[in-house]
Amino acid sequence: MKILTTWLRALLTDIPVDDHKLAEDLTLRGIAVEGIHSLGATSGVPNGHLFEMDITTNRVDAMNHYGVAREVAAIYGLTLPPGAAPLPQSKPAASPFSVRIEAQDACGRFTARVLRNVKIQTGAADGPISKLADRFFKLLEQKQISNAVDATNFAWLAMGQPTHAFDLDKIEGGIVVRRAAKGEKLKTLDGIERTLDPEDLIVADHVKPLALAGVMGGWETMITPATTNILVEAAWFGQVAVRRTARRHGLHTDASHRFERGADINACILASDIVSSIILENGGHIDGDLVDITVPAILSKTANRKSIELALSEVHRLLGTTLDQNGISASIVEQVLNALGCSLVETRPNHWQVTLPSWRLDLDREIDLIEEVARVYGYNRFANTLPSFAGAVLELSHANKETAVRRTLLAAGFHEAISSTFTSAADAALCAPQPSQIVPLGNPLSEEAGVMRASLIPGMITMIGGNLHRDVSDVRLFELGAVFSGATEKGTVEKVDERPAISIGATGSLPQQGPHQAARALDFYDLKGIVEQLLARFQAKTVYFDSFPAESGITPQWLHPYRAARAVVEGTTVGWFGQLHPRLASERKLKETVLVGELYLDRLYRLPLRKPSVREISRFQPVRRDFSLVVPARTQWAELDAALAASGLPELIDWRVREVFHPAKQPGISEEYALLLGATFQASDRTLREEELQAFSARVVEVVSTTGARLRS
Repeated sequence: MKILTTWLRALLTDIPVDDHKLAEDLTLRGIAVEGIHSLGATSGVPNGHLFEMDITTNRVDAMNHYGVAREVAAIYGLTLPPGAAPLPQSKPAASPFSVRIEAQDACGRFTARVLRNVKIQTGAADGPISKLADRFFKLLEQKQISNAVDATNFAWLAMGQPTHAFDLDKIEGGIVVRRAAKGEKLKTLDGIERTLDPEDLIVADHVKPLALAGVMGGWETMITPATTNILVEAAWFGQVAVRRTARRHGLHTDASHRFERGADINACILASDIVSSIILENGGHIDGDLVDITVPAILSKTANRKSIELALSEVHRLLGTTLDQNGISASIVEQVLNALGCSLVETRPNHWQVTLPSWRLDLDREIDLIEEVARVYGYNRFANTLPSFAGAVLELSHANKETAVRRTLLAAGFHEAISSTFTSAADAALCAPQPSQIVPLGNPLSEEAGVMRASLIPGMITMIGGNLHRDVSDVRLFELGAVFSGATEKGTVEKVDERPAISIGATGSLPQQGPHQAARALDFYDLKGIVEQLLARFQAKTVYFDSFPAESGITPQWLHPYRAARAVVEGTTVGWFGQLHPRLASERKLKETVLVGELYLDRLYRLPLRKPSVREISRFQPVRRDFSLVVPARTQWAELDAALAASGLPELIDWRVREVFHPAKQPGISEEYALLLGATFQASDRTLREEELQAFSARVVEVVSTTGARLRS
């Protein structure tokens, strides 16, 4: 945002500091000035400086010269004159201009003023649009188009309210603010014909669309040198409606930038006055009275919001000690809030009922008012003291378990990452365990961050994709964070649940393990091994993995239907993992194999951590025996593993798969596969004799036979 100090000093003639000090004081109050550029002088008259401002999205009220002047007045205790634009007397009209608001959820106010017999100026030969506006436009390097268009630009530069001028003779009937009909078309001012969506908010006449409301006007009704009659529009359009329309059509304009962040519903009349007065400087007259249509339901949420109770004791309690011994007094509170546009009524000593200004939609609670007092008073004027504290630091009940999970993944070569808590509705619906309980945001920053994340998977996929698209081929990440779900009732979220979860993502290859072993790509079983390591940190009687047919619909949509598994601990599902679904990989332009998984830590944290046990290392020789088994196709290794663990042989200290052979489908052997089982026996107090080893081997054969396996003959 570019702000002229000469414009500020035209609004406030008694600013007591120079431009550099002014920039410093504004920055200290959160209205950041990131650059100061001298503009020299014109005909010996100084032009002051140009401020490059960085205004945060919640402070749309300060994205204009009058808004910044209001902040300057609050800082120095000055009086800012109310905005005004003198207009000539209007001529009576036969009937008021017709305006109807059908989309009352998205348009809270619409004003219309008819100007007739105007003269359109389109170049330097016709003279400047306005002496004041001409000087400011040249200093801002703002392109001048015509006196009508430039008047609307002057209005938003001056006070931040977008307006629009229509060629009145091209309007059929009156104005209707409505949603578009499916298939309707509108050629916008950029020359592009757009097919409208039924969700688009438009300004139309009784026959056709005229403009994308709050975004861009239409080609057919634009001002031309032949225009003689004008309809000046100044309206208030809802944030969500404008944002969705702008995103849908790939447009970001000065108007949409302000409407998306919450415009001032009471600024419409003054903005219309400013635009009309500039146009009428070159001739013409007002036809009839200003048409002003409002929606009471929207007014109650904006200009007529409920007042807030403020107590001086809360100001002192929350803000603490100031460098000034007198501190923040009641008079300072009243001076600051009055300067910012609030109205205060003292209900009892040092307690006020505060009516909020229509241009500060970001003020909603008592703490917001206290923050404004601190901001304008100056954060640099508070003493450096620590807040009072009683008691002791309490460690979360699952802190040790979270540490164990984090250390396990760090030791496995993974890096911890953090993604946004917000995600898009589409990603949330795809990855949420219960899509019906997704929590929407009341005032989202964008369509891509419109809901609370119900899963960590969208963020993990985005982070892996970001690395791959920057030529980082080997990626191993994990994220510990919270996921959210809500219980909805009557269309609103009544309760939000927050639960811990962890996501894991990996792609690339494993490094070379030895001089004769080449590097290989990460696969499903590498991720399964990581999940097994995590689950092994917790005490559980049963841990197993299973999968489901693709047609069952049980496997999450973000996983490959044939390369995915579910982790089950103590009979409870604690997570899913596997290869990213090819469809998602294609949408994200990921050509590499990406492995992802998510564990529900709230379920895992119900279990105690496994306590390490130590036993003396045997001094006697271990003995390994291999068993060549024929195993039914339906029998999984988990069954064999569980049977051997329950064998009751203390001397059986290790068992693992050495080789697996799945024969091609041939008659007689298609329902079985071959498995080479390696078993290691060792005693802690003796060297095992051959007859003992034979007995142990027979026991192993007996145990595996309970699963349907048998020795190869």
